[in-house]
Amino acid sequence: MAPTPEQLVEALRPVEDPELHRSIVDLGMLRRAEMRDGGVADICVALTVAGCPLRNEIQRRVNDAVVTLDGVTSVDLEFTVMNDEERAAVREMLHGAPGSASAGQGHAHGHAEGRAIPFAESGSRTRPLLISSGKGGVGKSSVTTNLAVALAQQGHSVGVVDADIYGYSIPRMLGTDRQPTVIDEMIVPPEQWGVRCISIGYFVPEGEAVVWRGPMLHKALEQFLTDIFWDEPDFLLVDMPPGTGDIALSLAQYLPRGEVFVVTTPQPAAQKVARLSAAMAGKVNLPVRGVIENMSWFTGDDGTRYELFGSGGGARNWPPNSMCRCSVSYLSCPSCVSAATRDVQSPPSNRIPRPPRCSATSLSASRSTCGRRRCSAHS
Repeated sequence: MAPTPEQLVEALRPVEDPELHRSIVDLGMLRRAEMRDGGVADICVALTVAGCPLRNEIQRRVNDAVVTLDGVTSVDLEFTVMNDEERAAVREMLHGAPGSASAGQGHAHGHAEGRAIPFAESGSRTRPLLISSGKGGVGKSSVTTNLAVALAQQGHSVGVVDADIYGYSIPRMLGTDRQPTVIDEMIVPPEQWGVRCISIGYFVPEGEAVVWRGPMLHKALEQFLTDIFWDEPDFLLVDMPPGTGDIALSLAQYLPRGEVFVVTTPQPAAQKVARLSAAMAGKVNLPVRGVIENMSWFTGDDGTRYELFGSGGGARNWPPNSMCRCSVSYLSCPSCVSAATRDVQSPPSNRIPRPPRCSATSLSASRSTCGRRRCSAHS
């Protein structure tokens, strides 16, 4: 016996839009679901935007959900596109209705539209992690990328803001292969390896420099936090620009619940500058959870470990009696992320729990801030 239209709808209800992570039924994307002669399921789905980059994935999910029903021999799937009113309804459902612009302004965005930054609210379950460094070239962006992917592999929902406006690199490191999707001015960030990412690199032509003054940087960051559909991730990682300038000050204002991790390398020059980054965090009342010493060593083919740039920079960078001297660098290890962040629902404590002994080796070229090696060197 062929399924009824109601049964087809219920079979399609678990199918989610791969960008919005909501049911295509709840989003109003399902336009038609009925049976034709010969066991053919006639399905019509309205895409949120024309040229949807994930159309093939939606088609696969719809086919997989329907062909399992008794009485269905094949699926005839038709695509159409939502109109402006329908996209506005989707935006309001997911992101809320924008407020009114203040007097004297033209077309407004972000705060000017009346939307608060969700990560600044006391009830937010998202932990903003600000990955900073005093100087460039210490591997801050690669640490951010590895940490984000490791958290996603542990089952957490993760977003990354590439706040290094002048030297953006996160999209390339993540390997994102498509641009953000815009649904009625709500920007849906691309996702790769389970990590959503937004960067100014998506909005400027290849090879063009970003030449902006402070107010424009401030506005861009504001829109990254308000106009983007983040969907309340467990963690929001922010790849900070080097130094202690305008962007760092803006983010301290926008993310008062942020937790700072300082990346350094073993060299004395990097250590001294990294202390300034930690000192600034203290001045703007953001807790510094620890220091990550990157590029600590590499292991040769013979198994010998070579410390090309010295050792112990992170330990010398951290006050002896400070909280979490050792715990933060474990966060970069995929096998330790779960233990280090096991309670994402509660506010962060003053000390991140030290995880168990680690067996992973993929990120073994860092050490904890107390000088104790991790990953394969823990034993």
